[in-house]
Formats: sequence, C-alpha cells, structure tokens
Amino acid sequence: MAGKDIIISGPDGNLGAYLAIPSAARGPGIVVIQEIFGINKVIRDIADGFAARGYFALAPDLFWHLEPGVQLTDKSDAEWQHAFALMNKFDPDSGVKDIQASISHLRGLDGCTGKVGAVGYCLGGLLAYLTGARTDVDAAVGYYGVNIDQKLDEAKTIERPLMLHIAEKDQFVKPEAQKKIAEALKGNPLVTLHFYPQMDHAFAREGGAHYDKACADLANGRTSTFFKQHLS
Repeated sequence: MAGKDIIISGPDGNLGAYLAIPSAARGPGIVVIQEIFGINKVIRDIADGFAARGYFALAPDLFWHLEPGVQLTDKSDAEWQHAFALMNKFDPDSGVKDIQASISHLRGLDGCTGKVGAVGYCLGGLLAYLTGARTDVDAAVGYYGVNIDQKLDEAKTIERPLMLHIAEKDQFVKPEAQKKIAEALKGNPLVTLHFYPQMDHAFAREGGAHYDKACADLANGRTSTFFKQHLS
C-alpha cells in the first residue's frame, strides 16, 4: 500500500506528515524522525520499509515552522548549507512536542494496536533520545544522534526502552562526547548502546557518502528486534 501525505494536529498548529500503512491495516505504530533534510525520499523509504514489516509509519514534518514541506538531498553543497541553516534555527523542544502529537495521532488510527515506537536519524537521533525522556512513547531508537551529550541532564527521566546506535568515528560526535553519553546512560537498564568502530556519521543512510551496508544491516536488524520485543 502506497504512503500518503497527511495533515496532523500539533500543539502549535497543523503540520504535514507522511503516513505509510501496512497491507494488513493493523499493527503497532512507528514515528520516523527526520534528519536535517526534511521528509525526503530517504525518510519516506524508511517509513515504507516499516509499513512493509507491519507498522503504521508516520514521518512528521518537524521543519514546518521554518519551511513547510522542504525536501533536500545530501548530494550538493548548497543543499547541505540549506539543511544546516534549518537545523541551526530548529527548536528541539518544539520538535518533541510535535513528535508527541504524532505518537497520539498513530494511537488514534483505526487498526493501530496502541503500541508506538520512534526511530530517528542524525538530528532525529537526538530527538529520539529526547522522545524517550519526555514523551509516552513505548520504545525509541536513535541513530548517530548529534548533541545528545548536551542533554544528559534528561537521562534520569528515561523510563521506557531506548536504544542508541553510535558511530565511533562520527565527525559530528567526538569521542569525548560519546564517552559522556555512555557514562550517563550505563546505569539505566532500559538503555541499550551499540557502538560501531570505524563508522562515520550516517553510516545507515542508503546512498550516502558513509553508507556501510554491513553495519547498516546490523543496526537495522537490532532495531527490528528491539521494536518486535517492545511493541508486540
């Protein structure tokens, strides 16, 4: 079943989102949290992939305050500069509120079991961590999240399962930051950390400069098992 663009109600107004529906029209939900490029083909394909595995997958347009409907790629310097400019203006607190609205929207869909997870990449990796700390999501997964080390005061509020995939050679998350993250989270039995030696940022972005199929498949398999465990 093909995905579709929809409008959902957020705390600060209506926002666009991409919804992919499983063929059985029944299953748990997943909020797919964008990178800095908007709800582009990469994110839509990820949502479609989750729908193919039996999930209602919803990708909210978290940049709607700044530039509704923006869709960029990682293929040109101009698009990278555009994406970084959006990220620098973006308010993560507002984004998490929109993610909570997305979780609630999924739970209200006919056929959704009520269990909802969240998965985010890059900027979305940070937001997945904050989603685990601030929302009523059932489980969250973050891939190579940026600036998590600046939000570690929120680690104490994580009361639901959280998995983080950390690229050890991440150019945007230095080793000192990774060490702080590990130290702050190691005592929480609900948190699972996976480290990927030699991997750079966005190693799971298919078609990206640092894409590594073996590690992407490993991380995605771990994510799949994690969601089956906590959303079934």
